[in-house]
Amino acid sequence: MKYDWLDEYLLSLPGAEKDYKPEWAWFRYRIRGKLFAAVCSPQGMKDEAYNGHDLVNLKCEPARSEILWAAHPEILPGFYCDKRNWIACLLDGGLPDETLRELCAESHGLVLKKLPKYVQREILGE
Repeated sequence: MKYDWLDEYLLSLPGAEKDYKPEWAWFRYRIRGKLFAAVCSPQGMKDEAYNGHDLVNLKCEPARSEILWAAHPEILPGFYCDKRNWIACLLDGGLPDETLRELCAESHGLVLKKLPKYVQREILGE
């Protein structure tokens, strides 16, 4: 995987927790049980776009997803997620580090803002 900083960065986001889902072979990054990122390496898939690639699934606004798909060949509709609200970023591609960091932070923010206000304040230390 090209982005060796990714795990540390995802865990540095406020309230982030990591676990491993063996049934899916996914490393999941969550806030209070709500998924905001998942790192996996799909194998044996019929869809060659995902097959054999390390990738990270991230939550994304639908309108932004369409723009990202058009601008970056390394960004695809979410793998094994609702393709309207998730994107899959290939981790062996040429996606700039800063772009991937921004997308991770946006995904975290989308999930965080759906939590109750008192939980948001607690996580953000307010």
